[in-house]
Amino acid sequence: MKPNDTEQVPHQDSPQKQPALFHPSDRGEVASSSEDGTASAEAPQEAASSNLVVDIYDQMYHLRGPDPKYLQQLSALVDAKMRAVAQHGTTVDSLRVAVLAALNIADELVTLRQQRDALAGNVARNIKSRTETLAEMLDAVLDTNRKVG
Repeated sequence: MKPNDTEQVPHQDSPQKQPALFHPSDRGEVASSSEDGTASAEAPQEAASSNLVVDIYDQMYHLRGPDPKYLQQLSALVDAKMRAVAQHGTTVDSLRVAVLAALNIADELVTLRQQRDALAGNVARNIKSRTETLAEMLDAVLDTNRKVG
C-alpha cells in the first residue's frame, strides 16, 4: 500500500463480518489522491467513518474507520510488531519486516483461536455433564415420588 492510499478498517465490534484475508479493494474502498493532495474515495463512505493519519514503521498511512481510537491501537500494534521483528533480525527491507510481523500476528491469532476453541469445548462438555447429572437426579426424585404417592 502506498502512503497516500486510504484504507477502510473494520472496527472490532462492527456488525459486518469482514473476510479473514483481504486486499484493500475487497472492501470496496479504493482511494486516490486528488491534485490538491487530499485522498478521495471512489466508493461511498460509511456515515460514521472518520479519517485518521497513522505512522507505522516510519510510513504515514491514511485510514478510515468508525473508531479512530481503535485504529490507533491497531496501528500501534502493527508498528510495535514491525519494530520488534526489525530489532531481532538483520533485514532492513521494510516489506520483509512487514511480512514477518504479519506472520507473528497471524501466529498469535491462530494460537488464541485454538485456545478459545479448546475452552469452548471444555465448557460444552461441562454443561453436558452437569445436564446429565441433573437429569439423573430429577429422575431419581420423580421415581421416589411415584413410589411414595
